[in-house]
Amino acid sequence: MSDSPHIGPGFDEFLEEQGIYAEVNETAVKRVLAWQIAELMREQRISKTAMAKRLATSRSAIDRLLDPENDAITLQTLLKVAQTLGKRLSLRFV
Repeated sequence: MSDSPHIGPGFDEFLEEQGIYAEVNETAVKRVLAWQIAELMREQRISKTAMAKRLATSRSAIDRLLDPENDAITLQTLLKVAQTLGKRLSLRFV
């Protein structure tokens, strides 16, 4: 017998049972991406205005990029953001 207080299915299984796994996962991924981009901008002292200029876009587009609720972000945009911040974009299936 395990000493773990964990009883029942895992959280992923619970979300699947509720029929919301894909939606919750998508939201979580976008929030992490928005947070990572904002942190890199902060570390490199890049303002939203400067980032918009580097990406040849508008400040409102940067606001949407950093909005954890806005999931309309393309792979092309993520690649441009990574390059602009001196990083590589790494995606994987697990």
